[in-house]
Amino acid sequence: MPELLKVMEDWKGYQSSHEVKKPENYEQKLKEAVDLIYNNNRLAPHKRDFLVKEAMTTSDFPLLLADTLYRSMLPAYQAIDPEWKKYVRIDKVNKLFPTIGAKRFAITGANARLDKILEKGEYKLVTKGESKYDIYAYKYGAKFDISWEMMLSDDLGAFSKLPTEFAWAAANTEHAEVVGRYANDLGTHGAGNLYDNATAGEINAGVLPLTIDNLATTIALMQAFRDPGGIPIRNRPKYLVVSDGGLEFEARNILTSTYRMNVDSGGAFPMANTIAQYGLQLVVDPWLSILGTAGFTKNSWYLFADPTFIAAIEADYLEGHETPEICMKSSDKVSVSGAPMSPMSGDFESDNILYRIRDCFGANKLDWRATFLNTVAD
Repeated sequence: MPELLKVMEDWKGYQSSHEVKKPENYEQKLKEAVDLIYNNNRLAPHKRDFLVKEAMTTSDFPLLLADTLYRSMLPAYQAIDPEWKKYVRIDKVNKLFPTIGAKRFAITGANARLDKILEKGEYKLVTKGESKYDIYAYKYGAKFDISWEMMLSDDLGAFSKLPTEFAWAAANTEHAEVVGRYANDLGTHGAGNLYDNATAGEINAGVLPLTIDNLATTIALMQAFRDPGGIPIRNRPKYLVVSDGGLEFEARNILTSTYRMNVDSGGAFPMANTIAQYGLQLVVDPWLSILGTAGFTKNSWYLFADPTFIAAIEADYLEGHETPEICMKSSDKVSVSGAPMSPMSGDFESDNILYRIRDCFGANKLDWRATFLNTVAD
């Protein structure tokens, strides 16, 4: 199901299955619908066919079907543990794009120390930095249909794989959005890039290949960043991020080897690998190989600080909608006599029963001092 989730501008006529007012004894009805749709009771084909057609005539069956998909999708989605959640801060906003969902202020150490106050002395006002970041969340989704013909042929078994596909589509969309915010985002901070290789005092990008010595050098460069007042910030690197199929095993060797070989005029001799004692955690992110700039993917590597203290990227979910949702479209068809028709008879245009999956999510750049990039040509 490639490119399932697209940015959706119009949600007219659709309602999330868990936002609709539920009829009486809904949970019992839902259990019965789940058992029927997945044939959990192992009914004979002719009996199940009769029960399905009977259920289709009820007004609440479209909601039950949507909720069945949603409740099957949710555990599959929650079981996915994407790599980006290690090095990215996760938060919530209460508005969707184009409205700014929230603002985040740059980490500053200006208020990290208190002034000494003498007897009857005056307390001084702390001056805070004014750097701030606009935070956005977007709506992603795609619609899918259940054809009238499919329902007549009792092909509900085709839905058994849909919840897992929806879960991965949502997870892949979120992952791609996060990685797309930083993957080789090289330029200047003034131009909005996360990595700068030109501005004096703000350079957090280099071209060093991944070695023990170059890793130590990069860590030192990153830890040297200060706030505008010269106060240290808690941006100690915690994660080394590489793409799959590139530096993974070299990075593992660097981070786990007890010794390294030192070569000087006297020859070669082993010495302690202090980088292994530093505590960096390796993250192999498969989306880097897809979204990284051509020619600078396989051998490029990134450092990220602990997002608990200072974050380069923040992922934001819409408050109250922190997981993907299955939404159904209201029926728009009646008989010639004006009598209402079963919702499962399909819509006016195509006899289809329409649903959508919706995911409200955003990935936003924050503080460049929380990350460092070395771009190395493949």
